[in-house]
Amino acid sequence: MAAAELTAHALIAQHRPTLDQALEAIRTRAYWSPHPEHPKAYGENGSLDAAAGKAAFDAVLNTRLDLGQPGTDDWVGGETSPYGVELGVTYPHADVDVLLPAMNAGRRAWRDAGAEVRAVVCLEILKRISDRTHEFAHAVMHTSGQAFMMAFQAGGPHAQDRGLEAVAYAYAEQVRTPGTAEWSKPQGKRDPLAMTKSFTPVPRGIALLIGCNTFPTWNGYPGLFASLATGNAVLVKPHPRAVLPLALTVGVAREVLAAAGFDPNLVALAAERPGEGIAKTLATRPEIRIVDYTGSTAFGDWLEANARQAQVYTEKAGVNTVIVHSTANYKGMLANLAFSLSLYSGQMCTTPQNLLIPREGIRSDEGPKSFDQVVADLARSVDGLLGDDARANALLGAIVNPDVKARLEAAAGLGEVALASREVSNPEFPDAVVRTPVIVKLDGAKPDDEAAYMSECFGPVSFAVAVDSAADAVALLRRTVREKGAMTVGAYTTDGEVEEAIQEVCLEEAAQLSLNLTGGVYVNQTAAFSDFHGSGGNPAANAALTDGAFVANRFRVVEVRRDA
Repeated sequence: MAAAELTAHALIAQHRPTLDQALEAIRTRAYWSPHPEHPKAYGENGSLDAAAGKAAFDAVLNTRLDLGQPGTDDWVGGETSPYGVELGVTYPHADVDVLLPAMNAGRRAWRDAGAEVRAVVCLEILKRISDRTHEFAHAVMHTSGQAFMMAFQAGGPHAQDRGLEAVAYAYAEQVRTPGTAEWSKPQGKRDPLAMTKSFTPVPRGIALLIGCNTFPTWNGYPGLFASLATGNAVLVKPHPRAVLPLALTVGVAREVLAAAGFDPNLVALAAERPGEGIAKTLATRPEIRIVDYTGSTAFGDWLEANARQAQVYTEKAGVNTVIVHSTANYKGMLANLAFSLSLYSGQMCTTPQNLLIPREGIRSDEGPKSFDQVVADLARSVDGLLGDDARANALLGAIVNPDVKARLEAAAGLGEVALASREVSNPEFPDAVVRTPVIVKLDGAKPDDEAAYMSECFGPVSFAVAVDSAADAVALLRRTVREKGAMTVGAYTTDGEVEEAIQEVCLEEAAQLSLNLTGGVYVNQTAAFSDFHGSGGNPAANAALTDGAFVANRFRVVEVRRDA
């Protein structure tokens, strides 16, 4: 669609069917996605194929990314790929005293456009991002350390799905209340009281998106599009190591807003100088009325306590737990767990950390297995999965930053090592830091071991924790979720009573549960439009991606009533 055609009518004609399908998908929770997962699906109808996407990414390197936004007082950069490539891109540094008032200037027209127009403008932004999925995949890969295929899928279509899901929820919540109503109250013999009432979704103001290093688009798009679709302006503050994917996103959003007749300053970038740490300053400014954040518990807690003028949505850290009690598919269980522990070097907020296994062992379709045998077999399964370096690189990606590497190296000193981490060379990127997971055996009855397994150890580190019984495993699961939070819980059991006890803990402590996964679905992956990412009900996150609660408080309904 050419820029001159971006009228409300044309946008609705093009994108309303997609919006309707998204609304149906969140109602039924069935599988649906308008964004192709396979790289070969791109290259037609204006989308970039693999070669064109790589060329577009290469063309951005070592350039100044001028977004044309007001208040630019400097140019900043410094991103280095976890694969060892200096990106060399510089971004506008904003004088926020100039930028924030400029962002407010276009809010009235954006508010008055209405929920449907805002939704289809957001869908046009997502369509243009989708057309550049190959380019975005390289940007995500070289800022997060994800392997290319994961960066392509998670950073591309899966992130776009989450953004569209947020738009669908935002639209549904805004149109729940009618725009107008005729009200009449009988008065007996007297004339009825009659009024005409109008109801307008009114945005809160400017939303601040604080991006993360590991999943800049997947974690960023829900908040960005939820805020924009509900009428708010959005200031994007990327993680300093992962600016490029969100800067490209801001560029597309500004282009579409301008072409559709709205102020492009409704979306802007706030890149920072090395060590500047502007998130705290921005988050507490009076103009900022919404904050979306993914990252450490410490800073998430700080935002919740200090950004009092804003509605704050946080995804923080948790201690994800899997109970291994019994299984009817021992080999399938091991393969599923091995993949879950290995994917992206465990650098996902959903990766299992603690494997709670009865010390007397488990029942399986292959007969009884001792605790040591289960752990040893899991270690062999991980070794087998990652034994070939080419396959290991495709699954592991690169260690995203030195802190993860330091935690991995320190983990070996926490207990008995069941699986040692090894270095993997990457011929294409010899400077990449690639490591296989470590599995450490701990004893749930030893107070000295508790400090390790009751703390998040983000990265390719897992603890096989010996517990006295299934009941003890369930009790430890409850305490872990209640005190530390969990984005995911997994369990393997063939016992109905044990399954019911685990499910009850997850219902009471609000933790998302996956049971007996032995195929191609993994505990650390969620599907947009169907699965909820986090629950908002335990310390790991105060919001879920994505549900009605995630969008509904980004606006308020204001009523105007008149005598009829």
